[in-house]
Amino acid sequence: MSCIRFNTPAQREAMRRFAPSQLTPAEVAALHPAPPVTESKLNRLRLLAADPNPKIREAAAASCNTPADVFAALAADPDAGVRGCVARNEATPCHVLRSLAHDESEQVRSFLAVNYLVPDDTMAVLADDPSRQVRALVRWKGALRLAEPAEIPARARA
Repeated sequence: MSCIRFNTPAQREAMRRFAPSQLTPAEVAALHPAPPVTESKLNRLRLLAADPNPKIREAAAASCNTPADVFAALAADPDAGVRGCVARNEATPCHVLRSLAHDESEQVRSFLAVNYLVPDDTMAVLADDPSRQVRALVRWKGALRLAEPAEIPARARA
């Protein structure tokens, strides 16, 4: 057993005062600003999206900074894992999300069903999906919407 203390009483008090659970999302964002999205970053995302390794393409599909045209290309990717990342990404444009409503993969459609930013017309398509799992997820998400309507982003109702 070690007798070394790694935090002083003053440090422990400071940690209690500024615990992340007590900060609002805006305060956290102000304390930890995201770096600016540069042309270099967008070029790197384009390179990742074209990589032969599907796990690397998934990284591009999961980024909130991926350009719309790259999302569209990744939505047509032969790998279901990549398409699933596109389906669950809240930064994916609505027209790309709509294109995934009839995806051959039940997993992709399931991810789409739980994405809060999927347009209502696409949710209606998923509500009639041949998969029992997808239909159940649509119902589950619908129940959540009824419970907390103020929490639903306006884009999802567009």
